[in-house]
Amino acid sequence: MKPIARRTMMFFRRLRVQAGLIAALFGVLFPAAVMGQREYSPNFAVGVKGGATLSTVSFSPEVHQKMTQGLTMGLAARYTEEKFFGLIAEINFTQRGWAEDFVEDEAPQFSYSRTFNYISIPLLTHIYFGSPKVKGFVNLGPEVSFMLSNSIKANFDYEDYKSIPDFPQGYRNNEQLNKKIDRTFDYGIAGGVGVEFLIKRRHSLMLEGRYYFGLGNIFNDSKRDYFAASRNQSIEITLKYMIRVR
Repeated sequence: MKPIARRTMMFFRRLRVQAGLIAALFGVLFPAAVMGQREYSPNFAVGVKGGATLSTVSFSPEVHQKMTQGLTMGLAARYTEEKFFGLIAEINFTQRGWAEDFVEDEAPQFSYSRTFNYISIPLLTHIYFGSPKVKGFVNLGPEVSFMLSNSIKANFDYEDYKSIPDFPQGYRNNEQLNKKIDRTFDYGIAGGVGVEFLIKRRHSLMLEGRYYFGLGNIFNDSKRDYFAASRNQSIEITLKYMIRVR
């Protein structure tokens, strides 16, 4: 038998063995999962949330910046059908953006920050564990955002910064200062960890720290454009009040 034919036959034999093991494992776990679902009643809860954001924008080429503060607030719905697993959907008002770091450029007399106001919609896998009174949880999933508006706060004329005698130029990127936003739709991945406290039979508080990593760019990113990347990144610290309605 030729070596190629021999290796092909060995590959298919291993594949059949692995398929058999997977089928056997599925045959054992699936009935257990079904039984687990039958023993656990579905839970549906709604609530409100609020908190703070710390945001930057990942630029390429690099921009000297620091985190800027904002706020987030919104509505949430959670559905759980298994003992440790569920889904969370939210509609939030979320502020993101960045602040220029002029201290690094030895020009601390200047200040500049840009704020983006978004409607953000995350859909997250919700994994939780712990006692009925106190539970830890992990959330992870996609998020889309729609920019409502953006604003700039600066103590200098950012539209004509080149005419300012002591403004740092030449060794720092300043193209972003007066550049308009090209893309108002954003998308990315959100992940968070937290703890939930049951305060009444159907009422609970959820404290969460969440990180958002944007996959889209706020500025155009073709070869002719200045920035190859301009992605939102933010940390959110929120408190959520949930009421079980089912």
